[in-house]
Amino acid sequence: MKCVSVLKKLVVGAALLGLVSCGGGKKDSDGEASGGSESGFARSKTLYLAGSQWGDPNTFNPIAESWQAAWPVGDKFNLMYETILTYNSLDGKFEPLLGTLVSRDNDKVVVDLNPKAMWSDGQPVTSTDVKFVFELGRRFPGAATAFAIDFISEIKVETVDGVERLSFMVDKTKRNNPLVILDHLQAIRIVPSHVFEKLLADNGNDLSAVQKLKIDKDPVVSGPYNIEHSSNERIVIKRRDDYWGNEAIYGGKLPAPEYIIHPIYKNNDHFAIALQQGKLDASQTFMPRIWLKKKDGVSTWYDEAPYFVPGAMPMLLINTTKAPLNDPQYRRAMAAAISYADIKELAVSGYAPDVQPGLIMNQGLEGKYFNADDAKEFGVAYDPAKARAILADAGYKSVYKRGDKDSTLDYMTDKAGNKLPVLSITVPAGWSDWEAMVQIAVKGLRAAGMDVREGPVDASLYWPALPSGNFDLIMHKPAASVTPSLPWNRFESVMSSRNWVPVGGDNKMNENQGRYNSPKDKGYNPKVDELLKKIPTLDKEEDLIAAYRELNKIFMQDQPALPLCYLPEQFYEFSSKAWKGWPTSANPYAPPLLPWVGASTKILWNLQPVK
Repeated sequence: MKCVSVLKKLVVGAALLGLVSCGGGKKDSDGEASGGSESGFARSKTLYLAGSQWGDPNTFNPIAESWQAAWPVGDKFNLMYETILTYNSLDGKFEPLLGTLVSRDNDKVVVDLNPKAMWSDGQPVTSTDVKFVFELGRRFPGAATAFAIDFISEIKVETVDGVERLSFMVDKTKRNNPLVILDHLQAIRIVPSHVFEKLLADNGNDLSAVQKLKIDKDPVVSGPYNIEHSSNERIVIKRRDDYWGNEAIYGGKLPAPEYIIHPIYKNNDHFAIALQQGKLDASQTFMPRIWLKKKDGVSTWYDEAPYFVPGAMPMLLINTTKAPLNDPQYRRAMAAAISYADIKELAVSGYAPDVQPGLIMNQGLEGKYFNADDAKEFGVAYDPAKARAILADAGYKSVYKRGDKDSTLDYMTDKAGNKLPVLSITVPAGWSDWEAMVQIAVKGLRAAGMDVREGPVDASLYWPALPSGNFDLIMHKPAASVTPSLPWNRFESVMSSRNWVPVGGDNKMNENQGRYNSPKDKGYNPKVDELLKKIPTLDKEEDLIAAYRELNKIFMQDQPALPLCYLPEQFYEFSSKAWKGWPTSANPYAPPLLPWVGASTKILWNLQPVK
C-alpha cells in the first residue's frame, strides 16, 4: 500500500472546497523563482510536504467528489477553505477558527462566527456562507453535504453583541445525533456563497454541470494559502499575507513558509529518499523501519517505538451473510488464529501498541471506555490451540491432502460434512503494508485449518466491493480519522443496521458493509442499534462508559470484524534540516498531523527556517 492513511473513506465534509489559479514564475530577492513549474524556490521560504497527492491533479473543482479533487482541495484540508472549528485529537478540545464553540447539548450546537473572518476578495465570512454549504445538501441530493440533512433540522441565526451566533438544531425526527454535528463542524469547510451561487446560476442551477467544470482561475478563499501552480510533478500554494487569521488568531504573525509545495512521487521509496535527503520536510507516507532513517535526520512524534500516536484500527471486515462466516464461532476461531504480534512487528515495523480484543482502543482519548476485564472474559486473543478447539466444538473439520495436519490443507467441512468454499481476503494490490497484514493473517488462519487465501485486487475493484458486499473478507480502516465522535463512529461503521440491505443488485451500504445483524434475521439483536442510537445523546461520563462497555461486549461475542492493529491516524514524519520547530511528544503544541489538517495547521506559525 502506498500509505494506509491516504485511504479515501467518504467522511464528513470530505468533498468541500477549493478553487485554483495558475501562476507563472518570477524571481525573488534571492534570485530564485517564486513560482512556475520549472523554476526553483528559496529553501528558507518553501516548505515541502507530501503524502496526499499520488497522481496528476485532475481537478480543483470543490463541488466535485473529494476523491476527484487534488490537494489541497479534496479530503479535509483547510489551508484554502476553513472549517468553523478545529479538533485537537490530543486533548479532545475544540479550537476556534471561523467560529468559536459556545455550547452543546442534545438540542443544539451553538457557535459564534469570528467577525474578522474574511474572504480573499474582501467580503466577510457570514452565516449566509455557512448556511449555503449545509443547505447545498438539501437542495441537491448529489452534493457533498447531502448526508448532513439527516442530522441538522435547521440553522438558526441571531446577533449577540454584534456577533453572528449560529445554532445547529438537532433533527430529532431523523438521526437525533448531536455528536455527529460536532464532527461536521470540524470537517465541513465553508465556501463563499457569492461565488458558488453565481456558478450555479450561470449553469442553469444544474449541480452536475457545475461539477464538470474545472474551475481553475481566480479563487476566493478564506484560508492562509492559495493555489499558485500545479502540474503532474507538483502542486504549489502561496501564502496570503492578508489572511484574516494572522491578526485575529496569531497576533499579527504570518505563517513562516511563503510557499508550500506538494511533490508528486510514484511510490513510498521516493518519499522516503526525499525526506532523508532533506528535499522533503514532512510526509504522511508509510516508511518501514523508521529507526534506520533517524541517522539521516528523519524524526517522529516519539523517539522510540511505537514512534506514532495510535488513532485508527485497520481490520478485516467479514461478510456475515456467507457460510461459514455467518457463524459467530467460526469468526471467533478466526480471531484466535491470527498472530497480532507478527502483524505489529513484521507488517507495520512495530508502529503500534499491542492490539486488544474489541472495537475500543485502550489508548488515547477513547481509552477511558476500554475495560480490560471484559476483554479477557469476552474477547479472543491469539491462541492457535483455542482456534482449533472452537472449530472442533462447532463441528468443523479440516481435511489435509495426506491425512494429517502437517501436510497441505485441502479443504474444510461443516458439521454436516459439507465441503466449505475457499474464502478470500480482498486487499488492494500494491498496498504493501496491508498486503503484509493479510499474508500474516492467512498464514495463521490456514495453520488453524481454515481454507482462506489472499485476494489482491486493483484499487478500482476494491472500492466498489466495499459498499456492495462483494467479498468474503476485506481489509478496511473504518473511522480512519480521529474525530469528536470516536469510538461511536467506529461501532457505527462496523455494526449499524440502520440502513441494512442484502447483498446483490444495486444494494449498497456505507456502514456495516459486512451486513452484520440483519433486522430480518431471527437472531437479530436490537440492543446493538439501541445502543448506537443512545450513545450520542448521553452526556454523563458514567453512562457513556456503561453503554460502550455493553456494546463492546456484544462485538467481542459476535466478532463481526477482526481488528488487526492500532495505527496512527496519519504517519507523521519530519526532517529538521531546513525547518525546525515541529511538534513532538516533548513539545505537543499541535497534534501529530501534517500542517494542513485541523488543529495542526498552527504548526505553520511555529516553524522556523534553519539558516
